[in-house]
Amino acid sequence: MKNEPMKIQFERSGGVAGMRMTTTVNTDTLPAQEAQMLREMVDKAKFFDLPAVLATSKQGADRFQYRLTVEVGGRRHTVETGEAAAPQTLQPLLDQLGQMARRK
Repeated sequence: MKNEPMKIQFERSGGVAGMRMTTTVNTDTLPAQEAQMLREMVDKAKFFDLPAVLATSKQGADRFQYRLTVEVGGRRHTVETGEAAAPQTLQPLLDQLGQMARRK
């Protein structure tokens, strides 16, 4: 997955205002350093090994919900998770994509 083009679809919903935020990122259109950073975050999160749905027993009305789809090298995987259920290894990727969505 080193320098293969990667496409990431990111959606965040919920929160206090209930606003939906989305972005689609294609590493081909990013500066090389930013594209590499995203690839490393996907690797560190072991994204393709995560289950399609990550749930927790902790419920919170004002928590964010995330839907993330990554496509690379003919592979495609979608993960849906709530804020409280997201593994620590996935959090940096969610934060980075949230920042990128706000910039658009």
